[in-house]
Amino acid sequence: MATLKIINLHAEVEGIEILRGVDLEIKGGQTHAIMGPNGTGKSTLASVVMGHPKYTVTEGEILLDGKNVLEMSVDERSRAGLFLGMQAPSEVPGVTNSDFIKTAMNARLEEGKNISLFKFIREYDRAVEDLKMSEDLPHRYLNQGFSGGEKKRNEILQMKMLKPSIAILDEIDSGLDVDALKIVGENVTAMKNKDLGLLLITHYQRLLEYIEADFVHVMMKGKIVKSGDISLMKKIDQDGYDWIKEELGIDDERVFVKEEEQKVMLGTCATKEALDL
Repeated sequence: MATLKIINLHAEVEGIEILRGVDLEIKGGQTHAIMGPNGTGKSTLASVVMGHPKYTVTEGEILLDGKNVLEMSVDERSRAGLFLGMQAPSEVPGVTNSDFIKTAMNARLEEGKNISLFKFIREYDRAVEDLKMSEDLPHRYLNQGFSGGEKKRNEILQMKMLKPSIAILDEIDSGLDVDALKIVGENVTAMKNKDLGLLLITHYQRLLEYIEADFVHVMMKGKIVKSGDISLMKKIDQDGYDWIKEELGIDDERVFVKEEEQKVMLGTCATKEALDL
């Protein structure tokens, strides 16, 4: 059973602190959800755990089964069992979807060993069918020309094939219509087991209607400020976040810095939209 421990994690980008002391522990068999408004550091947390070079960790630890994740390269983190379902997957022309996934699977095996072609095709075709994706998917270039929904389902396809021990899904629900969300939710739920720890980053309740969370956390000002069970999510859906801000004395929940008398949002979430502050 894998355990991911995030201890007093601080991280910055271009000298601006985004994560300001995140504490979180995810064990195999558990599903955690992190919610919160834009610009509070949720996607930054996912990127830092996976090793995005844009961010610098200034304090704290990330441990996977007691091993220091911060000393690992991105590919080492993946081979160790970490997986990130990205909010905005990149297009990779010239690399077919099937070749990409098969190479990633082989990279997790002992040196000199490769998955048999028959086993790969059988598992791949089953996963494509489960996710109701196009039959020509194996021959298409990775994410090139994919719709937003196809890209998100392709992230779940990779997760199904790689079978990580800790999976972080960063706003996997954004851009999905109701039918696609149901398909994604049902497939993620089918993968839940005692050996998989799951972290869902989302803005919306609707994802948690398909993937049941054991723990719900609220992130503001670059740290987790409140935790609870699914009842916390239901209260947020009904009353929003203002009651949490009032309870904790938070005037502005976002991470920002003043520059020329304007507040400029930073962090992966915040770059998605221009906020008139």
